[in-house]
Amino acid sequence: MPAAVRKYALQKLIEDGSPEKSANSQWCCLILLCSTFLLNACTTLGPDYQEPELDWLEGWTPPLSIQANTQEVQVEADLRFWWKLFDDPALNQLIALARKENLLLRIAGLRILESQALLGIAGSNLYPQVQELGGAISYVNTRRQGGASSDRNEDLFSYETGFSLGWELDFWGRFKRGIESADAAFFASVANQQDVQVLISAQVADVYYAYRTTKLRIAIANENAAIQKRSYEITEQIFKSGQGSELDLQQAKTQYLATLATVPQLEITLRKTRNALSALLGRPPGEMPELNGGMQRLPSIESTAIQDIPARLLLRRPDMRAAAWQVAAQSAQIGIAEADFYPAISLLGSIGLSGNTQSNSPDIGTLVTGPALRWNIFDHGRIKNNVRLQDVRLQQLIEQYQETALQASREIDDATIGVVKTWEQQLILDESVNSSKRALQIANTRYHEGYSDFQRVLDAQRANFSQAERQLINQGNNISSIISLYKALGGGWLAAPIEQLVPEDVRSTMQSRTDWGDLLTTSSTPGKQNNPLSPTGAAQ
Repeated sequence: MPAAVRKYALQKLIEDGSPEKSANSQWCCLILLCSTFLLNACTTLGPDYQEPELDWLEGWTPPLSIQANTQEVQVEADLRFWWKLFDDPALNQLIALARKENLLLRIAGLRILESQALLGIAGSNLYPQVQELGGAISYVNTRRQGGASSDRNEDLFSYETGFSLGWELDFWGRFKRGIESADAAFFASVANQQDVQVLISAQVADVYYAYRTTKLRIAIANENAAIQKRSYEITEQIFKSGQGSELDLQQAKTQYLATLATVPQLEITLRKTRNALSALLGRPPGEMPELNGGMQRLPSIESTAIQDIPARLLLRRPDMRAAAWQVAAQSAQIGIAEADFYPAISLLGSIGLSGNTQSNSPDIGTLVTGPALRWNIFDHGRIKNNVRLQDVRLQQLIEQYQETALQASREIDDATIGVVKTWEQQLILDESVNSSKRALQIANTRYHEGYSDFQRVLDAQRANFSQAERQLINQGNNISSIISLYKALGGGWLAAPIEQLVPEDVRSTMQSRTDWGDLLTTSSTPGKQNNPLSPTGAAQ
């Protein structure tokens, strides 16, 4: 009802005057109120959901495009299983285990069940909200002593029972908007679970290759330490024979010990990385048999392809879809708040029976029925400010959606430049390592032939170790950039049935504790339901 109409009608109803003088005016006001109610009855208040717009998205493209050969494009095409690009069975096994055992994924699946229960609560408001059956039996014992009346004891039982029904009609769409909000929140929880899938897949791959990189760094350090130890032993023998200087001996020893000293820190990093991987698999720290196999060298991915980012991939990201669903859920809250401006019209009814065992006392039956109206007409601005509150929350979520989109585009661009430049650097470092190996061979030869001093050998050993480690670290960075790219594109999630969202042992425990009906056994896939409010890109 328009605020001006409501204010005018209320003023007329509270005017001072006798009933005779104000009867016509009151009837007019009542007719005006009833007419306004009929015009607004069965309407849904509040704004309908509108997808937030991204004005910059249509013309946005990454500044760099990655060239790829035909075979790599075919491998990359299915973003759901992007890690198969690395062709590493151990990684495939670890990600499969994480999808089953990761606790964050399990919590996200349980939150889908939570939002589904909240949706059921919201839907129940369309039906009679009050359905109460009550009753009581009382025993009364009365004792009289002294006074003018004779002593007498009385015993009786009294009883009463009744059934009450209250049904607030959804004239203003309060309950419809509540269902709309809960429905959007349910789909947001599905999108959040899929976003966790994206994060977990990327984290497992990233941590796994960080583990492999660290293990190879330890191998390189031990290999170079062995070479430097041999040089140290040779200089020690030469020094003891009186043919060499102590300076050569101490320099060889220093370089050998310095290289050897890097191993303990790398072993600490290796253990921490393995523990991080254990946590992702839902395990306590300990040995991981899955890490015993696998490839001995890091995979070399020449390039990867990204196409059609603005419309197809960026909006497909689960976090983008979750943000859009949150906007839809909050949009409906404005209509719920606006419904408080108008009266709540209910249908009430009750049936009761009461009586007692006292002689000549009748049993009494009652039947009460009729409509009821509840209207908070003097709220001192509470309702209006609540509408403002819900509106500003909606705007905050719209801005958050915009921020999520900007961060998504930044992540894609950052990952793209990372893939391109680490690959360029890898080509340079490969040549550098080859040159350092050749320089070491030449330095050893010239030293043994007496054409150069031992310092040239030490310098060559140091350079070879440094370049080999840089080559390996950069290769790990290149793999990490590829993982970040697929994560930024929103790859690595699947629409899953409840059997995959929550493990069977957890579902069995919950079912034994609470009646879940078929919610824990249904084979339907969350996220596949049709919804007229579905944000753009929400459906796979």
